Amino acid sequence: QLQLVESGGGLVQPGGSLRLSCAASGFTLDYYAIGWFRQAPGKEREGVSCISKSGGSTDYADSVKGRFTISRDNAKNTVYLQMSSLKPEDTAVYYCAAASSDYVCYDVLEYDWWGQGTQVTVSS
Repeated sequence: QLQLVESGGGLVQPGGSLRLSCAASGFTLDYYAIGWFRQAPGKEREGVSCISKSGGSTDYADSVKGRFTISRDNAKNTVYLQMSSLKPEDTAVYYCAAASSDYVCYDVLEYDWWGQGTQVTVSS
C-alpha cells in the first residue's frame, strides 16, 4: 500500500520546537519532491515549505522563514520539518505531500500523494 505518514505533532508552548516527520511506505521518496502544507480551522490550506528531489532546493512561506527548516533523508525514506520559535498562529493540521514533478512547491494540484495530517497546537 502506497502512503505517506506524518508524525511528530503535538501540543507545545509558544517559543517551543517540534520536528515533524513524513515517512513513505510502498514507494521511494527519492523520486519525489515534497511539500509541507498546513490548514487551520476555518482557513484554506497553505503551503509552508518544499524541497526538491535532491534536497538541493528549498523554499519557505514568509510566515515561517527563519523558524522552520525542511530536510530529507532519502536513506530513511523520510522528510522532516523542524519547527522552532513556534507561535500560536502556527496551530494547524500539517500535511506532507509528494510530487513526481520536481520542485512544484505550493501547487497542490501537482502533488500525487498526501498524508493524513498531524495536529500541531501552540498554546500556553
